[in-house]
Amino acid sequence: MQKRTNSAKKIIEHTHNQRYIMIIEGALVGVAAGLVAVAYRMAMDWSLSLHTFILNWADDYWWLVGVFFVLLFAMAMVVAALIKWEPYIAGSGIPQVEGELKGYFDMPWIRVIIGKLAASLLCIIGGLSLGREGPSVQLGAMAGKGYARMRDKDNLRERYLITCGASAGLSAAFNCPLSGVMFVLEEIHKDYSLTVLFSAMTSAVVADYISKMAFGMNPVFHIALTQNLPLSTYWMVLVLGVFTGITGALFNQSVAFTGKIYEKLKLIPSRFHPVIPFMVAGILGFVLPQVLGDGHVMLNALSGGELGFKMICILFLIKFAYSMMCFGSGAPGGSLAPMLVIGAFVGGIYSNLLVMAAGLDPAFLGNFIILAMAGYFAAIVRAPLTAIVLACELT
Repeated sequence: MQKRTNSAKKIIEHTHNQRYIMIIEGALVGVAAGLVAVAYRMAMDWSLSLHTFILNWADDYWWLVGVFFVLLFAMAMVVAALIKWEPYIAGSGIPQVEGELKGYFDMPWIRVIIGKLAASLLCIIGGLSLGREGPSVQLGAMAGKGYARMRDKDNLRERYLITCGASAGLSAAFNCPLSGVMFVLEEIHKDYSLTVLFSAMTSAVVADYISKMAFGMNPVFHIALTQNLPLSTYWMVLVLGVFTGITGALFNQSVAFTGKIYEKLKLIPSRFHPVIPFMVAGILGFVLPQVLGDGHVMLNALSGGELGFKMICILFLIKFAYSMMCFGSGAPGGSLAPMLVIGAFVGGIYSNLLVMAAGLDPAFLGNFIILAMAGYFAAIVRAPLTAIVLACELT
């Protein structure tokens, strides 16, 4: 009996020691993933500035418009070459991380980091409707895998460290450590064990600290809330949930439909599909540049009350269609940021209808925009807890 008791104590002690070790390793992965994600954010900000400069340059000198389109085509060709060199960099990167954790893939972490950084930044320079969160998750996950491989960890420990890296990547991308933890637990790892929870949380907090040291404490999206919703408007929130659920289902169906359209383009190899949104970006840059990029410009205009109802609808429709074109092409880049911006415009349309039809006070527009972002994310990703936390941290 005494031997059994001693054995049980040793097992418990070993489990606790392993948990402490994972927390320490999670912190180290958080440093690695945080530095990679911060470098990516800095390069992305530079890429956005370069895109604006190129667009203004071409707009000022009409005879350079042709050069601008040639430049876009050249960038698309480089992206295609990078996808051929490393196919795992296509798309947002989150499905690849999920496949890695399930044992379907064994991504070469160095090639993925190099290829993803280069290709996604070219897509940002080109003006594609893509965000930084998907690449940040994949880059963070590959940083975790690289740490595991260099330390010769077993398969289970490697999966934990990949999860830590993914959590740190999202945390550093959006300054949202709780969302990073919830997202990897609810959507990627699909495991709520204490070991994963503590190590992923440590990794996310460390990466968030590094990100805030570089970019400050401000939230990613600035949406002013002047007052809380009164109880008399709660029925509007319930209807908004139905509205975002329907539009979120439409989003998923549209992504699938766009993917089928691209599949029917038999004459164009899949790695060249990003050429299409690159060329469309050139046209939109001179017609409606607000819809380019991840949507920060659109959201700032919406939350600042600068847009009329008709313009909100126009921007929503064009941003939605162009985002589908970018997502379906397999261009390296994230979909969460454009998705949240589209969700915000769903809330903008809904709240403006309430102002016109139900007498809603326009002061509550910001409240409904944030609620719509959470509802839209939950409807599309089917991760309601992450949606709630993400909407709070982002704004």
